[in-house]
Amino acid sequence: MNPYRILVVDDEEDLCEILQFNLETEGYQVDVAYSAEEALKKDISEYNLLLLDVMMGEMSGFKMARALRENPITASTPIIFLTAKDSETDRLTGFNIGADDYISKPFSIREVLARVKAVIRRVENKKTVVAVEQLTYETLVMFLGNKKVLLDGIEIPFTKKEYEILRLFLENKNRVFSRDEMLTRVWSDEVIVLDRTIDVNITRLRKKIGPYGKNIVTRLGYGYCFEE
Repeated sequence: MNPYRILVVDDEEDLCEILQFNLETEGYQVDVAYSAEEALKKDISEYNLLLLDVMMGEMSGFKMARALRENPITASTPIIFLTAKDSETDRLTGFNIGADDYISKPFSIREVLARVKAVIRRVENKKTVVAVEQLTYETLVMFLGNKKVLLDGIEIPFTKKEYEILRLFLENKNRVFSRDEMLTRVWSDEVIVLDRTIDVNITRLRKKIGPYGKNIVTRLGYGYCFEE
């Protein structure tokens, strides 16, 4: 079973059934809603993609999309607009709201399936890039590009050595590092470094990462480890 969940929102019931059947044939898990109001009663955050009609009853697809984009929980949920409104202005409106794609009616099912796959692929590739650029443990986040560390969304000041120690731990959770290994990896550019220097940095690091300080454990006779 394809793990991706899709929500189809359109007031044309026949079209919803056709889309649901074909998407489920491709292995997606698909739910339908016949209005924006009905869709918003669902937990949108559970869906990997929305196929959203623009011209519906009281709430249009554009208005629903704006509401989703203003909510931090659903701000990044991919949206493909399905609509008969095909003017350049309409398309620009859709993309300015944050649409990931815009398909004009009438359309072929093969086109919809291809575009769904393309959007999901782009989203997954983006997630992979983000995962590479940051290291996380619950609410502790390290950004490798700008060398920042956030705890519960608040930036914590780190020295270069503290940052490198934490990076070493988060890249190798549950692995014990001896003092010699840490000296080689973190202090490789310095000639003389005392074991005490490592202990002092570990103590400061534990304090700075608050509740996660307890995750940095000492293995007597072996070294230090970040335990999950």
